[in-house]
Amino acid sequence: MSNLPVIIGFGGINAAGRTSSHHGYRRLVVDHLDTQSRLDTMTDLATLTNKATFSNGLYYIPGQEQGLTQAQLSEQLCEQLKQATLIRPIRAEAYDIHQLVLNKAAEIKPASGDCTCIRMRRRHLPSSLPDNWHVSTVDKDTVEVTITGTFSAILPDTRRAPVSAAGQLPDGFDPGSLYQSRNHPRNLQMTVFGASDALSSTGIAWQMMQDHIAPDRIAVYASNSIGQLDEAGFGGLLKNPSTGKRITSKQMPLGYGQMPADFVNAYLLGSVGAVGSALGACATFLYNLRNAVEDIKSGRRDLVIVGGSDAPITPEVMEGFRTMGALAEDHEVCALDSSDKPDLRRTSRPFSSNCGFTMGEASQWLVLTSDNLALKLGAQIHGAVPGVFVNADGHKKSISAPGIGNYITLAKAAALTESMLGSESLRQRSCVQAHGTSTPQNRITESHVINETAKAFGINNWKVAAVKAYLGHSQGTAGGDQLVVSLGVWRYGILPGIATIDHVASDVHDSHLTIQAAHHEVGTEGIDTVLLNSKGFGGNNASAVLMGPHVANQLMVKKHGAKAMQQMRLAQEAHTQVANEYDLQSMRGLSKPTYKFGHNVLTGDDLLINRNEIHIPGYAKVVNLSVGNPFEDMC
Repeated sequence: MSNLPVIIGFGGINAAGRTSSHHGYRRLVVDHLDTQSRLDTMTDLATLTNKATFSNGLYYIPGQEQGLTQAQLSEQLCEQLKQATLIRPIRAEAYDIHQLVLNKAAEIKPASGDCTCIRMRRRHLPSSLPDNWHVSTVDKDTVEVTITGTFSAILPDTRRAPVSAAGQLPDGFDPGSLYQSRNHPRNLQMTVFGASDALSSTGIAWQMMQDHIAPDRIAVYASNSIGQLDEAGFGGLLKNPSTGKRITSKQMPLGYGQMPADFVNAYLLGSVGAVGSALGACATFLYNLRNAVEDIKSGRRDLVIVGGSDAPITPEVMEGFRTMGALAEDHEVCALDSSDKPDLRRTSRPFSSNCGFTMGEASQWLVLTSDNLALKLGAQIHGAVPGVFVNADGHKKSISAPGIGNYITLAKAAALTESMLGSESLRQRSCVQAHGTSTPQNRITESHVINETAKAFGINNWKVAAVKAYLGHSQGTAGGDQLVVSLGVWRYGILPGIATIDHVASDVHDSHLTIQAAHHEVGTEGIDTVLLNSKGFGGNNASAVLMGPHVANQLMVKKHGAKAMQQMRLAQEAHTQVANEYDLQSMRGLSKPTYKFGHNVLTGDDLLINRNEIHIPGYAKVVNLSVGNPFEDMC
């Protein structure tokens, strides 16, 4: 019997806001929404960013005594909230773009004579004195150092950052303030918020889900592409010794790229199931999604949490990508527009005349189950992921250059769609959520991949979207951004256009494609399938098939029957009500993420172990030790 991986919950955070209940998606199309949806999105952003609080049925802006309705709040803050989201100038909370630290090494020589004399605190003396230093005591705290000849020094220096824009989390949102973050790296603070948001969006208590399945039939697959590189993680670990700071005991373990998965297991779920963290540069999210999909399809797992969390907006990471020529620099953006001032809201222009990508940050999470478990739980169905394809590029020159692997992944994704839903569905009711980085190389190579796939499958006017135009490039989590935005299409019927472009570049291959700035009005069931495409440095390519909830329900009706699905819908009503209540409390700024530090920590003495099974406290089902021999023909 087949197992269809279905999405029963999703959540997270990016430059557009909170992910669950489609709030982040709605920010992209906010001017095209109905009045209540628009008010809800602005209200959620206002409380998320601490620009308003809720009390006794009204909202209050700090410094104002008068309580406001949703409509009044939105009227006052709408433009401010729009400016505080999506791609925009880098805020000082990340780093000061006007004083980017870039210290200089120098050789210092005496102005006259052979020696230089300086005074300093005794505790600032190096442990190993250079041979040409002579130290004498001035008092108990001060020494005088006489240096013979030249000596080396690092001189503090700053400059104006050449890159001024990024897709940062909304201004004023501080994930670390919502729980006892204990100096966690920003990535992991985002993980706690994002994974909590996804779990709460299901409307089903985690204990209830856990009671339906054995402990080892749960998994968490999550990671990021470059680890935690801020001061609290690997960033501080690597630079602190050279800047006179000590390395802390947390920087090493909290810097690892698999920590998002570890945090979810240790501090949210208490799960003892499978865990894994795939790394595939910008395709990382889809790599983890593939592991989840294959586990569920094979019957090895019943429930998998998939996620990613990347916070790469640090001066060092930004400079690293800039020196590669990958980022859109201010002067290049000016050149595109023949302007003296860069348009920092339109630095990312996929498939148009462009000059590099814009960095973003995000944390995105999914709760996937088999269709069988979703049926038992009465879970909401937001979509299905029947397949994810991964291929390498083969031989290369530059390791960061694109290759041929993406032709294979996207063609396989199209072939699976056609095989499951038929040629008409693929040709008339599918679209592509492109990687769309906004680099000159990407616009040529990815458009060729998509266009050639369209030709091969007889697709004309294949709609192509690219959310990095709004959100920037969140590195390993970019595929998660693409997926959660796509889910919004089936709720509101709008496929976001590439709003930052005013033309398609002449070197883009688009004979069989539709690439436009305007949104596509497709209807809530006008698209059956979105093909998600990711391309990563090193030859990492992934394409996923994401099917809409109406398609997932049709497939489940055929397998389980109309009566079973009707019973499921009755159960869904209760869970939907709980999920809606969570959304309401979040919009009011009253919900907090789940964080269970030191909660129900078990040891081996707590387990009941016999030859056939292991009983774990807190789990209704046991771990079955009846492991069959998969090599009977060899034994």
